[in-house]
Amino acid sequence: MSEKKAVHIEVKGMTCQGCVNAVTRVVQRKDPAAQVTVDLAAARMDGVSEVEPQTLAAAITAAGYEARVL
Repeated sequence: MSEKKAVHIEVKGMTCQGCVNAVTRVVQRKDPAAQVTVDLAAARMDGVSEVEPQTLAAAITAAGYEARVL
């Protein structure tokens, strides 16, 4: 099993709480044990995950948002 790492991703395109929930679901599909906080006002997702940050950013982008690892 992989080691958990801090993840910081900028997420552009979120406009409401539904977007926050969608980004959270995308991350948790990739890593059900991930601990994430999505901040709408700051346009970012922070958390701890075993999945590589680039993989999470790609999944968020595939969901329709503009995501990049910070």
